[in-house]
Amino acid sequence: MRTGPAAAESGYFHEALCYASDDELLAVAVPFLLDGVTAGEPTFVALGERTGGLVRSALPADSGVEFLTGAEVYARPTAAIRMYRKLLADLTAGGADQIRIIGEVPPPSLGSTWDWWARYEAAINRAYDDWPLWSMCAYDTRITPPDVLADVAATHPHIATARQRHLPSPDYLAPESFLRQNRPAPPDPIQAYPPLLQLTDPTAAQARSAVHQAGPGQLSAEDLDDFVIAVSETVTNGLRHGSPPVRLRLWTAPDRIVATVSDTGKGPDDPYAGLLSPADGRPGGLGLWITYQSCNHVTYHRDADGFTLRLTAGQPPGLTAVAQSEPPGGERRPGGSGDPQLSSGTRP
Repeated sequence: MRTGPAAAESGYFHEALCYASDDELLAVAVPFLLDGVTAGEPTFVALGERTGGLVRSALPADSGVEFLTGAEVYARPTAAIRMYRKLLADLTAGGADQIRIIGEVPPPSLGSTWDWWARYEAAINRAYDDWPLWSMCAYDTRITPPDVLADVAATHPHIATARQRHLPSPDYLAPESFLRQNRPAPPDPIQAYPPLLQLTDPTAAQARSAVHQAGPGQLSAEDLDDFVIAVSETVTNGLRHGSPPVRLRLWTAPDRIVATVSDTGKGPDDPYAGLLSPADGRPGGLGLWITYQSCNHVTYHRDADGFTLRLTAGQPPGLTAVAQSEPPGGERRPGGSGDPQLSSGTRP
């Protein structure tokens, strides 16, 4: 038997918790968690260090609540989906009638990389619907920009409030509708400069060679290998499924490499492409899904010239601008497009 407002649901009950104070967070999170334990439901916290510490301190000793490392869980959207799908499948196979989770994306993700986390929040309405999950996604309104809060309302079917109310979100969009929106992300600041190189209709081998030549110094050996695979897969997809010409451009900064792969086609038809694995019954191949696994940020846009994917390895700009701890007075806003000074040799 399921409990709480999800009792009448057969699949995923997805809520947003938008709170304006630590007390408000605890007023919702603590009863949610303790009621889950009392009902015998697997109950988890996947919050950041500061907010997770607040919740842990507010719970009784040996509460039965399990804590996951939020920063590791939410390293990349596809990694989070893969991890949670396995967890939910294992728990349900073990007899769980309902699973409760409260989590949050890392505060820095509310800035320059929010676009792919917004797609994550939309996609999980389908990705987790095979299991009896009730989750709350926590957003601190003191540090969350208005445009992000608008996306939160559009991607969560339900809203949790401090008075223990669970309301439908009037702004909710079906995930397919949300994911099919053309939402170009702001360009990376280094794209204001000419690319380090540009190739037209490169082979996968030529794409790999180009990244290898550009990468030393910006990335670790492991990250560089991952990025080589991502760019190779993206170029291959463009050549197979796009419309010519396919163009690869590369930019470098001291802490990252940015690649764009564009063609004159309209891009993938599947709105979940890249977010859900073809092994989970999605159409198409593994290429874009592998790319999402291998980069620190992936975004795309469509325009009159065709379809462009932008891949970033290393540190996307602005990710260090938001601290984990709440600033005095709660005035901080995720900042976000500042760029470290470019060193000599990062562009032609």
